[in-house]
Amino acid sequence: MRTAVAVLAGLAVIYFGSKGRSPEQGGGVSSGVIVLAVLAAALAWHLTRPKDGPVK
Repeated sequence: MRTAVAVLAGLAVIYFGSKGRSPEQGGGVSSGVIVLAVLAAALAWHLTRPKDGPVK
């Protein structure tokens, strides 16, 4: 489940980051969007980690 959330976060950033770019503007995905997607996936991975110890 944790992996799926991280992958979906990265894909969402790529989708919305490339939305609205026409072929005249270079099309595709820029390297900045790729970096943001990796950061979003890493953040989602970190935030969905299991807690240590029992919940009080």
